[in-house]
Amino acid sequence: MRHVWIRSILALVWLAAALISGGALNVVLGMVFLVSAYSAWKREKNGKGED
Repeated sequence: MRHVWIRSILALVWLAAALISGGALNVVLGMVFLVSAYSAWKREKNGKGED
């Protein structure tokens, strides 16, 4: 579950950087981290996680 929190925090940092700098690449990277964290969370919630 720790990696889900780390991915979520990274997503928030990227999205905050996107708001400050206005860069579209940062928005895309933030969304990638959010989707990654969400999919890992769903995988663990269904009992398919390795941890």
